[in-house]
Formats: sequence, structure tokens, C-alpha cells
Amino acid sequence: MNRQVIIYKDPESDWFIAEIPSLPGCVTQGKTYDEAVEMAKDAAEVWIETLKDLGEPVPEAYHFSVAEVTTPA
Repeated sequence: MNRQVIIYKDPESDWFIAEIPSLPGCVTQGKTYDEAVEMAKDAAEVWIETLKDLGEPVPEAYHFSVAEVTTPA
């Protein structure tokens, strides 16, 4: 199943943060963009396996869009 991942650079470090919105709380990081993508895949697999082991339902994947907004600062 394909899940979208949000990746952004942490403003306080050189790390890239990866979040999977369809798996609430599934967040990881990597030193590079590509490493963050790989780590997100691994984190999602562990997250889903854990839910299954606990007998919890696995949330469906969903897709989202990204919009930019202008702010004062």
C-alpha cells in the first residue's frame, strides 16, 4: 500500500523529518532526504506490524494535497 510522506528539514538541525499523516504519530528522521524516505518506510512497517500484533485496526492510506500560504513572518 502506498502512503504519502511529508518530509521537511528540521530548522534546528541538519536532519530531515519524515511524517506519515495516514499513520498518526508515525514520525522518523534521516541525515539526508533519501535516508528520511527509507526510515519512513521502515517506521511505517514497524508501526503497522505493532498495530496488527495488538489487534488494532490499521488506518487506511489517504492522499492529501499541499498548499502554500503567505504569513507575516
